[in-house]
Amino acid sequence: MKAKWISGGLALGAVAALAIGASVGGTSATLRARRALVGAEDEWASRTVWACDQRKLVVVEGVRPGERIPRERAQLVADVLQDLMRFCNEEITARIGIDQSITVAANGRVYEDYALGGALPIVKTSFGEPTKREEAIWKAELDKVVKEGDRLFHSDEIGGNGVACAMCHPHAANTHPETYPKFQAQLKKVALLRDMVNWCVENPLEGKPIAADDPRMLALESYILAQRAGKALQAGKH
Repeated sequence: MKAKWISGGLALGAVAALAIGASVGGTSATLRARRALVGAEDEWASRTVWACDQRKLVVVEGVRPGERIPRERAQLVADVLQDLMRFCNEEITARIGIDQSITVAANGRVYEDYALGGALPIVKTSFGEPTKREEAIWKAELDKVVKEGDRLFHSDEIGGNGVACAMCHPHAANTHPETYPKFQAQLKKVALLRDMVNWCVENPLEGKPIAADDPRMLALESYILAQRAGKALQAGKH
């Protein structure tokens, strides 16, 4: 079913403008403005759910803030968010009515009776595959982390006895990050790659464990994974 445009929408690009400063859920003013686009101004009667990119927002009517969304409706929320993720960089707000009807606001226009997978006449230059500049920036950022992981892997600074990871695992050989999670006999449990990294740090290297959110662990895991780029995932393989 083709979505029907409701006249009287905002000017083209207004939705994107409303998103300025809207990191991690956005400001209350931004949230109110985006909710207003789809006719959901009464906050007491609805709650909002953001997609992981913080660009897609679903307003669920009939569920107050703090209330758990019933399972069937929660699945519809997830389906709507996943559907809208087709439009990568676009700011889109949707409303799920009490009757499960879906209204979507995109590019300043509001569409009612939206069906999942349906077409939205969004300006093509505002979404789609990453640009070459974006890809270059993302690669540069990753390369910095991998380079630091390479340095740590070949350094003795994360241990206490002078032994470095690369002395036993040249170029991360025999680490097989693509096989995690898997049961590790040394740990007597199912482990992640970082668990095994720490086992090696604490035992052969006689160092102190590295926290999961430590930038050094990110760097080490990134370096190890980069050395196995292209390998198929085989979780649990020994």
